[in-house]
Amino acid sequence: MENEKTNEKRIMLTGDRPTGKLHIGHYVGSLRRRVELQNQGDFDEMYVMIADTQALTDNAGNPQKVRDNVIEVALDYLSAGLDPTKTTIFVQSHVPVLFELTGYYLGLVTLSSLERNPTVKSELAMRQFQDSSIPAGFLCYPVSQAADITAFDANIVPVGEDQAPMIEQANEIVHKFNSLYGDTLTPCKIMLPENEACKRLPGIDGKAKMSKSLGNCIYLSDDRKTVSKKVMTMFTDPTHLKIEDPGHTENNPVFIYLSAFVQDYHFEKYLPQYHNFEELKAHYERGGLGDVTVKRFLADVINDVLDPIRARRKELEADIPSVYKILQEGSLKAQEKAHETVMRVRRALGVNYFENRKLIEKQSKAFK
Repeated sequence: MENEKTNEKRIMLTGDRPTGKLHIGHYVGSLRRRVELQNQGDFDEMYVMIADTQALTDNAGNPQKVRDNVIEVALDYLSAGLDPTKTTIFVQSHVPVLFELTGYYLGLVTLSSLERNPTVKSELAMRQFQDSSIPAGFLCYPVSQAADITAFDANIVPVGEDQAPMIEQANEIVHKFNSLYGDTLTPCKIMLPENEACKRLPGIDGKAKMSKSLGNCIYLSDDRKTVSKKVMTMFTDPTHLKIEDPGHTENNPVFIYLSAFVQDYHFEKYLPQYHNFEELKAHYERGGLGDVTVKRFLADVINDVLDPIRARRKELEADIPSVYKILQEGSLKAQEKAHETVMRVRRALGVNYFENRKLIEKQSKAFK
């Protein structure tokens, strides 16, 4: 089949499930990078999705939670710096052709491959579903995610490290479809954070991942006092009992957070006795530096980063109808783009009955 793709552009797509406000793990893992890429102008098209349909797969009994958090996530996006004139921000449920693509792709994926997906397995374990109570939609959300990516011919997907298996499965679907029906869909590449510490920020309790469901997050919308309070309760090195004790910075959440956020100017502003992060680490590791001092510094650093985000959020909260208008306009634009892809897929599958004049003419002759 002739290649119908016209995609030679750099197109980015990513998104978040609206199950709560976004936290600093989302920020350093992907959101900060999205804003940087947007402002650098490296992409021809950028799409950021609020994945409300996916959120409903395991929140079917609490749709109000999802509805309320659509606006929360939109506020987080805009306050962090996403610009709707440069980045199309849309709501998944308001791009109906995504459901159609998901339906086509479900025929290309086996149940066992979904059950083996490490991200799905991890999420299922965290939610502690019983085998008989796993929502089919939740198990199949890698297929939905593949539809989201391919609908926009996205070839770059900036996400956290935990999403790598999802990108791999999306590309498996692309390969299977193209091998059966011709070169129709675009494969994609994952874009991980460059800073190792940003790939998977641990929770403030020292758990492996910052998670809304575990309640171990610092949210982008937390006020200064709340941020400081959370930082002061953070898990640190359990062997660092006295100030003079040598401390461990590896796997120490306080130092992992500093690695993700701190800049040299923060030392001049808040901790001038050190010139940079390496000096601070060296002092902690040889002993003589207390956890309280380091935590207070971290709180100052995080609040320094979040202050402009909080200020912008306050402005946006004063005009919620305008935020919904941004989402509506973005969803209409996304629907137009995705419709082009689904028409290409229909032609590849041969289900474009009403535009296929050759088929109609052939069958007309056959019935004469």
